[in-house]
Amino acid sequence: MVSDYSNVVPVLMSGGAGTRLWPASRSDRPKQFLPLVDERTMVRATLDRLIGLDAAEPLIVANAGHAGLVAAELRGAGFDPTRMILEPFGRNTAPAAAVAAIELSRNDGDPLMLLLPADHVIEDVVAFHEAVHHAAALASAGSLVTFGIVPSHPETGYGYIRAGEPVDGSARMVAEFVEKPDRETAQRYLTDGDYSWNSGMFMFRCSDYLAALKEFAPQIEAGCLRTMAESVRSDGVYLSSEQFADTPADSIDYAVMEHTTRGVVIPLEAGWSDVGSWTALWEIGQRDDDGNVLIGDVTVADTSNSYVRADGRLVTVAGLDNVVVVDTHDAILVTSLAKAQSVKAIVDMLKAQKRREATESTESD
Repeated sequence: MVSDYSNVVPVLMSGGAGTRLWPASRSDRPKQFLPLVDERTMVRATLDRLIGLDAAEPLIVANAGHAGLVAAELRGAGFDPTRMILEPFGRNTAPAAAVAAIELSRNDGDPLMLLLPADHVIEDVVAFHEAVHHAAALASAGSLVTFGIVPSHPETGYGYIRAGEPVDGSARMVAEFVEKPDRETAQRYLTDGDYSWNSGMFMFRCSDYLAALKEFAPQIEAGCLRTMAESVRSDGVYLSSEQFADTPADSIDYAVMEHTTRGVVIPLEAGWSDVGSWTALWEIGQRDDDGNVLIGDVTVADTSNSYVRADGRLVTVAGLDNVVVVDTHDAILVTSLAKAQSVKAIVDMLKAQKRREATESTESD
C-alpha cells in the first residue's frame, strides 16, 4: 500500500459551461465559480477537499477566459496561482487530461494524476480520501482507475460502469461502460449490484495515460504534444489555439477507458452529486418542513417540494408544488423539477436569438 502521497497531483478539470444551471451559470462565470451549495464556490470546495490528502499542489485545467477566476481560487485556497493550464476552447476531458499529463511530466517526473471535475459535491471527505489512497496503490502498479458512485436510486441521468472480476479489496476490473439507461434498466442495474454511476473521476500514472492515449486515440496524443510544444508560459500555461483546434475532442471514457484492459473501478459512497441541474441542487439542499429549498430573499405560501432562489430582489411563490424558480438581476427561470433538464433547450434558443443573456451576465450594463 502506498504511504507517501506526495507523488499524487490533483488535476481539477474546470472547462464546463454549466448550461443546465442557467441563468445563474453562464459562460463568463459558469457553475464551478458560483457558491451554489454553500458560501464557497464549487472550485474552492473541491480545493478544500484536498486538505488532509497529503498530495502535491493541485493543477487546474480551465478556459483561458477564466484565468483571473482560477488564479483567485488557487490563491484563496493557499496554492500557487500560476498552477493553471488555460485552454482557448474546450476539447472535452481526454485532451484536458493529456495536456496536464504532458505538463506534469516535463521535468522527467511521472506522478500519479488524480483527475477531478471542479464542480461536484462530495459530502464524506474521509471516504473520498480513503478511496483516493486505495486508487493510488492500484495506479502505482499500472492500473487506469476510475471511481464508481454506489447508486442510491435508479437514476436515468448518469452513465454507468459495470464491474467485473475482483482486483484488490473492493476494487474490480471495469467490464463495461454503459450509456444513460431508461428507468426500467436503471432499476435492474440497482438491483444487480454490479453497476455504479460514472463519476468522471480518475487516477493513473501520467505515462500510463499517455501510452494508452497513443494506442487508442493517437490523434489526440499527437495533437496535445504539438499543442504543448507551442504553448506560452506566463502566469499559467496558455495552449496554442491553432494546434489545439486540430486536436480531436473526446472524453476519457470514449478515448481510453472503453478500450483498455487495465481499467479498474473503485466504489465510492460519499454523498456525491455532479450538481448537473436545479433538480440536483434541490435534492442535496437543506429543505424545510414542506420540502422547499429557499435561497436568498424568498417568501412562499402553500408551496411544497420546490427550489426557489433569489440573487437580489424579493421573490415570492404561492400555490405551486414541484417547481424551480431562479431569479437573477437580468433573467428569471420558471420550470418544474421534473423538466429542469430542459433549461439547456432554453439556452440554445436564446443563443439562436443572439441574446447576450444566454452566455453573459449583463449586471454591469
